[in-house]
Amino acid sequence: MNAIQVKNLSKTFQVAIKKPGLSGVFQSLIKKEHKDVPAVQGVSFDIARGELVGFLGPNGAGKTTTLKLLSGLLYPTSGEAYVMGHLPWKREKEFQMNFSMVMGQRTQLWWDLPARETFVLNQKIFEIPEKDFFARQDRIVDLLDLGSLLDTPVKKLSLGERMKAELACSILHYPKVLLLDEPTLGLDLVMQKRLRQFIREYNAETQSTILITSHNMADVEELCKRVIIIDDGKILYDGDLSKIVEKYAPDKLVSLSSSKTLDAKDLQKFGRVTEVSGQDAKIEIPRKQVSSVMAKLLSEIPVIDLSIEELSIEEIIRRVFTDA
Repeated sequence: MNAIQVKNLSKTFQVAIKKPGLSGVFQSLIKKEHKDVPAVQGVSFDIARGELVGFLGPNGAGKTTTLKLLSGLLYPTSGEAYVMGHLPWKREKEFQMNFSMVMGQRTQLWWDLPARETFVLNQKIFEIPEKDFFARQDRIVDLLDLGSLLDTPVKKLSLGERMKAELACSILHYPKVLLLDEPTLGLDLVMQKRLRQFIREYNAETQSTILITSHNMADVEELCKRVIIIDDGKILYDGDLSKIVEKYAPDKLVSLSSSKTLDAKDLQKFGRVTEVSGQDAKIEIPRKQVSSVMAKLLSEIPVIDLSIEELSIEEIIRRVFTDA
């Protein structure tokens, strides 16, 4: 049996219509009008036990709504979803004991208490034997560099520190299914790398099923062989990440600032010029040629600042959507 089974899952929200002006306010008091806003529309996919899958899409695409449906936080308007054989919205104990979700906007940590206190509380809730609890806690705390933060009230932690503590708290019971919404949000590059390594090792060690959303392409590229792309509540693509990158994101985006005014014609030999404004420019360069092209560019252009980035998720989605 697959760990996650989703078939024709839909969720529509009723949103109040607010008419402009004072008359509109009085009309809404007498008779409220609503409109249906579909957030998820007939979504279907299966995820096998032990699989680590990227769930991608622009803001407002339906990612978070889908995760909330799979977690049981929302009831669907129609369709089916099974997680470890359970209907999530029934919130059965066996489901809750083997499931976890980490969301950047939500926290299970107690705001005024140190993270250590929530860890101990979760030990009791999930009935983790003391020997296992302390071994897991030590390992996770060491990897995420949380040792000096465990006794600091959560409200005094930075966003990145809270995200680390939130992840640690969410996996102490070694859930069989883990949903991660923007897990590297607020972390520096070094910690992002360590966190991805931990997720990879955790997945391999526990054979847990992980569904991860991220706007950081490095997260997806390093962790996921398979991606599901959603836009406007509908699945656009479900398959190998390598095929998506090869077809829709074969380039890297180079942003540069020069000490002199730049001309698009002079930059075209380095790659596809997407933007030029005075002394600033953006160029898309084939990823396999970045090293050689950058050496040539730096020898010919007086560069004072430069960055090399992946194309944004939004741009990749736009290209997938345009081609669909």
